[in-house]
Amino acid sequence: MNVKNIFTLSALLIALALIVACGGGAAPTSAPPTQAPSAQPTTAPAQPTAAPVQPTNAPAPEAKTITIWHQWDGKYLEAIQAAFAEYNKMHPEVKIDLSKPDDVNNALKVAIPAGQGPDIIGWANDQIGQSAIAGNIVALDTLGVTPDWLKSTYEPAAVQGVVWKDKIWGLPETQEGIALVYNKALVTDEFLPKAGDLNDLLAKAKAFQTKYPDKTLVCNQGFGGKDAYHVAPVFFGFGVPSYVDDAGAVHLNSPEALKAGQWMAEFAKVSAKEQSYDLCLASLKDGKVGMWWTGPWAIAAVEEAKIDYGILPMGKPFVGIKTMLITKNAVDRGNAETALDIIKYYTGADVQKKLALTNKTIPAATAALQDPEVAKLETIKLFGTALNSGVPMANTPFASAQWDPVGSAAQAIWSGAQTAEAALKDAQTAIEAAVAQMK
Repeated sequence: MNVKNIFTLSALLIALALIVACGGGAAPTSAPPTQAPSAQPTTAPAQPTAAPVQPTNAPAPEAKTITIWHQWDGKYLEAIQAAFAEYNKMHPEVKIDLSKPDDVNNALKVAIPAGQGPDIIGWANDQIGQSAIAGNIVALDTLGVTPDWLKSTYEPAAVQGVVWKDKIWGLPETQEGIALVYNKALVTDEFLPKAGDLNDLLAKAKAFQTKYPDKTLVCNQGFGGKDAYHVAPVFFGFGVPSYVDDAGAVHLNSPEALKAGQWMAEFAKVSAKEQSYDLCLASLKDGKVGMWWTGPWAIAAVEEAKIDYGILPMGKPFVGIKTMLITKNAVDRGNAETALDIIKYYTGADVQKKLALTNKTIPAATAALQDPEVAKLETIKLFGTALNSGVPMANTPFASAQWDPVGSAAQAIWSGAQTAEAALKDAQTAIEAAVAQMK
């Protein structure tokens, strides 16, 4: 090879080396190499420390209208409307529509199947069983409400009152029941029984009439009347667990029920034969009776009469519980989560404290009942104490079978028309027959 050719070849090789070194040329069109790429570094590249920028225009919450059917009215309703208005301020996307049907039971039978019913029902706990069977309400367990949370948030009787068939069917709002409201000027320490002690109450009633032959210690509209509710503290106070339970078992042929009946027969000897709400109020005003066995609904009349009164727990009262229930329609509409948030808010301690201070209701929320401001209201505090050991109003569908037989038995015992044993036996038979028909 001559010099000229060598020089030309050298020039070409140099040019080619420069092109490769500079990365020039088109991408290869052949298949990728079969040899694995060289090992990658084991140290991960440093991540940025600043949070990623979030979009500034988050989607607005979905607008919802939540319908609540309720039983509230008057000034009581005004305070509740204010509470829901506060919720709306915090959740402007939620509109709350309050409505009070004349006949809730019949309205629900038509509205729920048609999908036109409410999302929430504010109702008494004794409606739970039949509403659940009808499929009108949903168990809150399915929405994440747990027994532990329920027990840690609300009073014992209120908790029991919203549980049926081991499921939670509502959240308790308020509670009510009866206790002894006594005239401090007439019922001195000498005649004041031990709280909850029925036998001591009977002993004090006898001593009171001995000293004041023209007066009686206690007035109770269930004494002498056909009233299973107002005599319940006696039966439950002697250990009867309930008149009829969730399984339909009746508890009036028990030794405990017989003790209660015999106590009533004895108490009738030192009490007026005829008693009613109006007679009890008039007798308390006139100083003819020392104690009125009644509920918080009577306190306004007692205060209007300017009576210096005290409140004493006695026996174990029936505890009526106002509840908030979520309907099947709320689930079908996709409103269940919002409805649950609303009833947790409404039955919570903050709202119920405000309502207790305004409406003088007895909160089911323990924190509200124990709040220092609420505790200053003696009526709420003392009725709350009485209800703490009470028996919740039965929420079983069998509950409707109890009222007339128990009321008739109490009336027969009080008047002496029947012995306690005979009257309670008849009541047991009557309730069992009614339950059998329901099953």
